[in-house]
Formats: sequence, structure tokens, C-alpha cells
Amino acid sequence: MTERWALAATEAGGATLAPLGEDGLPAGPTLHEPDLAAAVRARPDVARWVWRSTAEIYPTLLAAGIRVSRCYDIEDAELLLLGHEGRLGEPRSAAAAWARLHNAPVPNDPPPRAAAPGAQDSLFEPSPVTSLPFDALLEVYADQQRRHAAAEHPGRMRLLTAAESAGMLVAAEMNVAGLPWRADVHHALLTELLGERYAGGGRNAGAAEPRRLAELADEISAAFGRRVRPDLPNDVIKAFAQAGIRVKSTRRWELEEIDHPAVRPLVEYKKLYRIWTAHGWSWLQDWVRDGRFRPEYTPGGTVSGRWTTNGGGALQIPKIIRRAVVADPGWRLVVADADQMEPRVLAAISRDRGLMEVAGSHEDLYTRLSDRAFSGDRDHAKIALLGAVYGQTSGDGLKNLAALRRRFPAAVAYVDDAAKAGEDGRLVRTWLGRTSPPAAGADDFDEAGIPQDAPPDPASPSPSPDGEFTPGYASTNTRARGRFTRNFVVQGSAADWALLMLAALRQSMAAAGLRAELVFFQHDEVIVHCPQEEAEAVAAAIRAAGDLAGRITFGETPVRFPFTVAVVECYADAK
Repeated sequence: MTERWALAATEAGGATLAPLGEDGLPAGPTLHEPDLAAAVRARPDVARWVWRSTAEIYPTLLAAGIRVSRCYDIEDAELLLLGHEGRLGEPRSAAAAWARLHNAPVPNDPPPRAAAPGAQDSLFEPSPVTSLPFDALLEVYADQQRRHAAAEHPGRMRLLTAAESAGMLVAAEMNVAGLPWRADVHHALLTELLGERYAGGGRNAGAAEPRRLAELADEISAAFGRRVRPDLPNDVIKAFAQAGIRVKSTRRWELEEIDHPAVRPLVEYKKLYRIWTAHGWSWLQDWVRDGRFRPEYTPGGTVSGRWTTNGGGALQIPKIIRRAVVADPGWRLVVADADQMEPRVLAAISRDRGLMEVAGSHEDLYTRLSDRAFSGDRDHAKIALLGAVYGQTSGDGLKNLAALRRRFPAAVAYVDDAAKAGEDGRLVRTWLGRTSPPAAGADDFDEAGIPQDAPPDPASPSPSPDGEFTPGYASTNTRARGRFTRNFVVQGSAADWALLMLAALRQSMAAAGLRAELVFFQHDEVIVHCPQEEAEAVAAAIRAAGDLAGRITFGETPVRFPFTVAVVECYADAK
């Protein structure tokens, strides 16, 4: 089997390609062929295709019915390498990389392509072809091989690049497959919750709005004795103030502590308004076509490596809306959630013997932890461990941290060291080498002093409107960055593991000849759509992929990475 071939698309739909040696340089003549898909189809023995961008090449191949096993995405690799070198934020295009090699003016990256809701044909439209000559592209690739070799842990960095490139393949295939979606069920659900779309009346005369929202808005206004816009928080806060009640926000937890007749309809309004604006009739019209929801997945869309979507809100589908996610007749959805993923990752990266032993089973990690260190109190154990990861170091959090430090010193020291590095303005890395952004100042943080890529902080909770918890970060940028880097090494390493899990699952299902398709992924959950008779094999493949990814990512450790798996017809039934 030929190991690697470089491939570039031409503006006429053809291909320029060449075999590559171990040094990344051509190992044979450069070829020119008139049809890109035919050039790839004629070489089924290529183990890995090297190309500028998966977004440039792969949609064309998928449209022709061609799926490749592995690839190397040069521009994705450039982003990872720039980050590793402390230069995150510099242009990451292949043209920019070539310019840096030759001390030439570095072109800016093109602006991100806007999502095109409802335009499913755009999935098969490749991104604009780079003007970089093929020889220059190969020069960039060879230089990247040298830079990988110079990394702090070269083997890990190469693995990270391979994993991220595999994620780009998975994302492109998921974009094409789409998540099964019953528009008729969604329509019925919206009518059940919101009533028919109601034109005119009340606060938005002439505007189309659901009848139930209009009724609730009138009920809220009647409770205050004046017209109130419940969709405007400042208007609601002002109305409460005029009623002699001081509120800081319109979050549900704060509203429910108030004794006022407007509270009940206001809480209901906020819940339904969120559904209407985020997943209402307009969303359905824009994003669901031919029985599928196809958001544009973006691997590594955040600095920690977690995925995002370019429109559609695929990673924030409310449970009630999941009733519209229904498998095709005769098919099933295999829904798998990774169990206590980030604490298990902390055990693996810290090499803490005690925590690795706790995480060395498919049993519930928090229960095992509570039996070791918290007198059987599972909730206390969970809050303590997540507090160490997310940085709660005051009040009960300080006591919890002390208890963890006594029993699991290496684990706590690992995240403490990462926090100290962040506070000192130093870089931190995930296990495989993904690197945090430089401490450039206020740009790292939002207006509230919270890191731009900050995860929720359940250890320092304040309930949000949907009942979850919002971050409780320190008020200074230095402390906030420390919390960010503390979590970055864990959350980012979990993202590394997840990429390799997806790659392993994709390869194993293909090797088994299954018709199953990956149709959804977020940081700790994956959904596979498959014929009913394949469901058991898919569930086994997911579980095997989790543990295999653990060994590939972190080496041989006692830590296990189990999944809770449900085989259902409807996504909502898995929760």
C-alpha cells in the first residue's frame, strides 16, 4: 500500500498529485489528471491523502461516492503548529505558511464562509481553490514535517494532527449524512407548545408571533398593570422595580424566589420564547431539508478543540425538540454518552495512581470516588472533583480541594500547575500538544473577565435560566486566565481523546461493512444512525472505540472510558 500522496484540485475540476517520501518531499513525478474524483478512485491503495484543506477536496469526493480512509489537512496542521509555537492568531492558510518560509508578505486568511441555511447543495461546493502552486504546497508540507519533529513531544503532536485531520473527514461525512429529522413532528410540537402563529395584537402589532406567547405577554402586562415587553430583560427589571421589587437579572432561579403574579407567566414565556427563536418555524424552514438536519460542523472550532457548528445550533438542541429526531423506518439511533469523561481524562494525564485506580473501571466514577474519600457521599465527591478541574478554591471548595489533595496529590498538582502557568502568562498544552492561546491581555477574556472559551463551572454555581449552571469565574483577568488554563489541559485533552474515538469508530464500522452512519457529535456524545439489525454491533463498536482511543491517546494506563448507550427510535427517548 502506498503510504502518502499529495493531492490538489485545479480550477477546471482536475487534479495534480504526487507520491511523497518520509521527508514529505516528492518520491516520484508530479501527475496531472483531468478529473479529481477519478484520480482518487484509481488509487485505492493510498493510505493517506495530503491536501491543502479537507473543505476544498472532500465534498467533491463525497459527491462522487468516494470516501477516503485517512488524510492530512495542511491548513489544519498549520493552525495546530502555530499554536504549539505560541503564535496562535497568525494566518494559518497554506499561502501564509509559504510566505513565512520565504520572508515574504503574509496574506491574511480569508473571512470565514457564512453558513447557508437550507442550501443543501452548498455541502458539495468546495471552498475556493488556493492559488498556491503545487510545488509550494509540497514545500509547506515538508516544512511542517520538520516542525512536528521539533515539537515538545513529536509523536504526540503528529498524533494530534492525524486525529484533527480525521475529525475533518468525520465532520464532512456527517454534514452529508445529516441528522434524521421529522419536520411533521416538529411542526406538531411547535403548535402544541406555542399555538398557531398569530398575526397582530398586543406588543408586536402586525408581526407574526405564536398565540401562546401573545397570551403570556398580555398576562404578564396585566400582572404589572402596564404594558411590558417580556422579551426585553431591562423592561422586565424596570417593571419589577416599579412594583417595589429589586432584581439583578431575569434568570429563572432569581425570578422563582419572587412572590409576584407575573413570575409564573414570565418563566413560561422565557422557556417558550427560547424555543420559538432558536428552533421555531423559521429554523425548521431554514435548516431541515429532505428529512435531514445538516449543520456545518467545525472541528476544533474553539481553542480547546471542542467542535462548533457554523449555524443551526446543532450542539444545543433542547430535549423537547429532540422528539423530532426520529430514525428512518427499520433503522435506529444508537445514542452514546461518555461517562465522567473529563475526570477520567484527568486521571490519565496526571498519572495519579489513586485516581487512575478509581477510573479503572466501567462503574460510576463518582460513586467509587465517594467510597474512597468522601464517606459515600457521591454528590460531595462529584462537586469536589469538578471543583478541582474548574477552579473553585474558596469556601467549601477549599476544603474539598484539601481532601482531594491528600488522597490524589498528583491529580490536584497537575491542574494547580496549569492554573499557575496561566496566571504567570505562560502557555499550557493538552496531552497531545494542543496549546492554549498566548496571554495577550484583555482579548483572551470577555467583558465580564471570563475566558472566551471558558466552560461552565459547576463547582462555583449560579443557576442559569435553563436550570444549568453558569460560570463563577474570578473578577480579575489573571485569576480568570488561571481558571481557563486549569480547565484547558483537561477539557482539551478530552477533545483529543474524542477525536481519536471518532476516528476509531469510523474505521471499525467501515471495516465491518456496516451501513451505519455517524450523524451527530458533541464533546461527550455521539449518535449513529443504523439499520435495526446493526444496532448491537454499533453499540459494541462505540464502547470498543472509547477504550481504544484511551490507549492510543494516553498510552497504557488503568483508566477506562465507558459509554452509556441507548438504542432508540427517537432521540428524546435516550435521555
